Amino acid sequence: MGFKFDKLPTNPLVGARWGTLREVVRGKEIDFKGKYRLTAAICALLNLGRPLEELMYKLKVEKMQLDDAPLFILGHWRSGTTFVHNVFCKDKQFGYTTTYQTVFPNIMLSGQWFFRRCMAVAMPDKRPTDNMELNPNLPQEEEFAMSNLMPYSFYHFWYFPRHTQEYADKYLTFETCSEREREIYKREFVRMVKTSLHNTGGKRFLSKNPPHTGHIREILEMFPNARFVYLIRNPYTVFESTRSYFTNVIEPLKLQRITPEQIEENIIQTYTKLYKRYEEQKHLIPEGHLIEIKFEDFEADPLAMTERIYNELSLGGFEEARPAIEAYIGAKKGYKKNAYRYEERTRRIVEENWGYALKDWGYEL
Repeated sequence: MGFKFDKLPTNPLVGARWGTLREVVRGKEIDFKGKYRLTAAICALLNLGRPLEELMYKLKVEKMQLDDAPLFILGHWRSGTTFVHNVFCKDKQFGYTTTYQTVFPNIMLSGQWFFRRCMAVAMPDKRPTDNMELNPNLPQEEEFAMSNLMPYSFYHFWYFPRHTQEYADKYLTFETCSEREREIYKREFVRMVKTSLHNTGGKRFLSKNPPHTGHIREILEMFPNARFVYLIRNPYTVFESTRSYFTNVIEPLKLQRITPEQIEENIIQTYTKLYKRYEEQKHLIPEGHLIEIKFEDFEADPLAMTERIYNELSLGGFEEARPAIEAYIGAKKGYKKNAYRYEERTRRIVEENWGYALKDWGYEL
């Protein structure tokens, strides 16, 4: 059902605020003008409903009191964050951002009933590279929603990949962004969390968002009692999988051309920046609020590792959630993962650029 992923006629900016779209494209070279024009036209049309959305947010959501201990699943892309996220989403105490909300965060209260059905018809059934199911109601990483709420998101690199490192320094690590931009990011994130909880019925927000690995200081400013799960995975696997994933996802979303060599270099640099930022800031997390685990250990016994996370982070509610979690894990048994056979070139790239991670995490061969 729907378009093939590599044949999408628009990109997710169709769901952006009009001001966000205009700011994101300002000063950027656009190579795929037809895709941009169609995306912008739909975006402009959908923004006609913004006043109603803003009114409904003020009436229904704005005054919501948030649990101050949301759970954040951190880790570089392709480190197993999606699987862990899906496991924890089976606990009804958690609310999360849906795939629909990531594309249409500005049409959540006023028109979701209609546009979610349209999205279900148009979107692909599977995610590229790993064949994970796609569905408007399924949990998704919230940075896509953030990229449609404001101009200050790392995920605009999907559309303008030649600016990836500029976006990384500004909005992945917040190294070079202004204080105003940082405060707007936090404000919009709180709004998005409230809307997510209202939409899914959860009391406690569950985040799966690789860019948050570089946002620990900002998260703790918003939620001082936040809990964190940091996932570690074999860097050889992460490099191969990220290269495949980014190459496939960028293709239908990009508005400017980028070479495979540039994609590789961006992955190498981004991994290092995210790793270093996490290591610099993790000491800010209060004792007992962070657990670091290898995804290979989680994958080997997901139920036992999930229970361990609940216990070490004092999340509560594991026994009530156990049946649903067990059912989900059981349904995933036999799922065929991509098998990676590391070429000599891959080994050389990882060892020359990410040797620190191989050593720190015990993945040296």
